[in-house]
Amino acid sequence: MSFDPTTLRRDDYGFFGPDSPSWKVWTAPTAVIGFQRAVVLEHFDPFLTASVADSQGIYSDPRGRLDRTFSYFLLAAIADGRTAIQASEHLMQVHAPMTGIEPISGKRYAANSPETQLWIHLTGWHSVLKAYEVYGPGKLSPADEARFWQECAIAAELQTCKPEDVPRTREGIREYFEQVKPRLCTSVRAEEGMHHLLRTSPRNGAGLGYYLGSRLLSLPTAALTPMWMRKLGRYNVPRIVDPLIKLPVKLIVWLFTLFGSFGLIKAAPFVAPMAGQILKQHLSKDLPATLETITPARARELYSLRGTRTPIAEAS
Repeated sequence: MSFDPTTLRRDDYGFFGPDSPSWKVWTAPTAVIGFQRAVVLEHFDPFLTASVADSQGIYSDPRGRLDRTFSYFLLAAIADGRTAIQASEHLMQVHAPMTGIEPISGKRYAANSPETQLWIHLTGWHSVLKAYEVYGPGKLSPADEARFWQECAIAAELQTCKPEDVPRTREGIREYFEQVKPRLCTSVRAEEGMHHLLRTSPRNGAGLGYYLGSRLLSLPTAALTPMWMRKLGRYNVPRIVDPLIKLPVKLIVWLFTLFGSFGLIKAAPFVAPMAGQILKQHLSKDLPATLETITPARARELYSLRGTRTPIAEAS
């Protein structure tokens, strides 16, 4: 997916706006840690694992593939309605041919299935908030947290998730994870994916910067993960190490925050260059044509490219 950073905020403030907790959480330095946690945990769903393993995107182009995924999450949270809708439609087009047979159950998987899309969406939003709470400023106020989960449900409208299945409270998120827990599992391909994301080799085209970034992020990522998942995925970091990781990571995050946009933008190209472009445009504080938010339904009505032959952007 190519991205023109000058078009991030053409029309409006997107779905949430400057005072939203989503803008605050998704543009914090901790979002990078939360995102790595999310893409690792996603592999506990065997249908998601089958899709990732069969497409091979994280192996053939690890930095590009994950940069584009992180960029999509950012666009859904902070871009104007036009950019977010068109990015989501293109993502659905890219996912459409990703179907096959999940080898553990023998059932058919589809990357665009509502269940898989909901798992990806909630794992992402939950992980980013958790990283913000543990390594960033701390918990949101009760009002902001309630609003964050409402905004999470709004962002889910960009994917194939069934609206009635999307939790809208922290309690609802917990109930969702308890409901899906019986179907979570690991496998040779799941472990390969998780370990690859945590310790990407510089020899597969990721580059030295991404290799170092994934290694450095792996410790705070593991420390955010439930112990049963660490053991199941065989990337166990003893619980006694968790508090030893927390303090230095909080210090690094504070330093990034202290230097504001400069620190984020300078560091981003080494791990996620496209996401860095998005953050750079976001932090420039350029005003949209209309100083208002928009709903996904209205944005789709105005800006959808479905049914046209206009290309959105190239992704893989």
